[in-house]
Amino acid sequence: MSRSVIPSDRIRWNGDGLVPAIVQDALDGRVLMLAYVDAEAIAATEATGEVHFHSRSRGKLWRKGETSGNVLRLKSVALDCDGDALLFSVDPAGPTCHRGTRSCFDLEGAALDEKPQGFAWLEELWRTIEERAQTRPPGSYTSELLEGGVDLVGRKVAEEATEVLIAAKNDAKAGARAGSATREALAGEVADLLYHLLVLLAERGSSPTEALAQLRGRHRASGPIDSRQGSPVAC
Repeated sequence: MSRSVIPSDRIRWNGDGLVPAIVQDALDGRVLMLAYVDAEAIAATEATGEVHFHSRSRGKLWRKGETSGNVLRLKSVALDCDGDALLFSVDPAGPTCHRGTRSCFDLEGAALDEKPQGFAWLEELWRTIEERAQTRPPGSYTSELLEGGVDLVGRKVAEEATEVLIAAKNDAKAGARAGSATREALAGEVADLLYHLLVLLAERGSSPTEALAQLRGRHRASGPIDSRQGSPVAC
């Protein structure tokens, strides 16, 4: 867990000794709720790793999920530039809203969203690859790939793609489920492929933004599409 401690003396408390806290899902940045914290709530949050608030209606400390079990596990906390608002990045154990929705900002009666897949973390990986491309530190595998040019990186992409196919066929043959050895092997090979694809983009001076723009351009209002021979085809 990565938590940063915010000294209470840096916070601009309101007249009631409170400050608003925005809560977002660490996986995709989705805003989940807004509540208020005081110094006691911040201390309890940092001590337990689970987000606590100050209940204004009850006038006391409140651990989110203490009744429902849908706790918010703290990943990080940040103070805004004016010092009068906090941002909690969390791993939610279940729906955040008392209505059973993922976010308190969902429409009334909205179903609980599927758990986000965590694609937002790829931004961090891309930043690391970009930094390696600029500095080329010795001993870095990414630097070694980039120094080898498009032939080396392209060959690794082709190898990893083949290994993904083999792992997928092994998983299918085993009739495996999540958590099994073949499923873990498949996940590992896909991770290798994603990494090498990003390195290939960096080597070419391209970026994931360009590839994602292509995907968005092939998306129709009616839903996702396939691309066959470069032409978008509706599913």
